[in-house]
Amino acid sequence: MLNLLKRTPSDQPGPVLTGDRVLLRPARMEDWPSWAEVRRVSRAFLEPWEPTWASDSLTQQAFRRRVRVLQRERLAGTSSGLLMFDREAGQVIGGLTIADIRRGVAMTCSIGYWIGEPYARQGYMSEGVAVVLAHIFETLRLHRVEAACLPDNEASQRLLRRLGFHEEGLARGYLKIDGRWQDHRLFALLESDWRHYRLQQHQHQAALAGD
Repeated sequence: MLNLLKRTPSDQPGPVLTGDRVLLRPARMEDWPSWAEVRRVSRAFLEPWEPTWASDSLTQQAFRRRVRVLQRERLAGTSSGLLMFDREAGQVIGGLTIADIRRGVAMTCSIGYWIGEPYARQGYMSEGVAVVLAHIFETLRLHRVEAACLPDNEASQRLLRRLGFHEEGLARGYLKIDGRWQDHRLFALLESDWRHYRLQQHQHQAALAGD
């Protein structure tokens, strides 16, 4: 007999992606204390790169609204918002969103990401983005990934280039960040670029193993 019980968003856990040091999965309400704390201590570090924070942005109510929106978008297949955890400590250390998923003749998406200041410049975000790219190309089977950075966000630009992204131009007044419409540098990675990057990584690891 067919089971016609309607499933709710909380019944749909979404992807769980793991690397050597990081784990990424959709947010749950029990993640609020860890998420709010890392965002609180990192506020001055994050605000220059993000949309203006609402006055209640770190409250449990705001987090609940965010979780519900992300669940709806994930179930619609248009976006996948993920929290990033330190696998050993179980602490939220950042987040990554696969957004604007388009199929048909486009087969593309965009990514955005943030990391808490205590965990920056330690390789966590490079690993997290690489794990998500593998999911995008090997599971979602998309063809192209786009990312945008503020012109003075050199750390993010280095990360993208290190993972094989190519800079494609400057978009004027692209996003409203920190209360102002700001220009962004546009980057993109094709599935063929990703295969080339993975081949280089395997060759490098093989060379190290042979030493």
